[in-house]
Amino acid sequence: MRKIKQKKLKLHVKIGDTVKIIAGDYKGQIGEVTKTWAKKSKILVKDINMKTKHIRPQQEGESGQIMKKEAPIHSSNVMLYKNNSNP
Repeated sequence: MRKIKQKKLKLHVKIGDTVKIIAGDYKGQIGEVTKTWAKKSKILVKDINMKTKHIRPQQEGESGQIMKKEAPIHSSNVMLYKNNSNP
């Protein structure tokens, strides 16, 4: 049986780095990386790519809610603006 060599996944940005969006609806905006997914090549940038989610009321008499939540964007759409992870 042959061993399959797995490639180590690596992103060009890390948590805590400041990035500039270079493509998409938020082009030109600057934010901080809060979470990364190396397998999907996606990152979560603080206060960028906000999506709206409508939540139904769970009990009778309760009102529904509208939540704003950050959605991940592809790492190829951002460029490193300032490296904050190294002291």
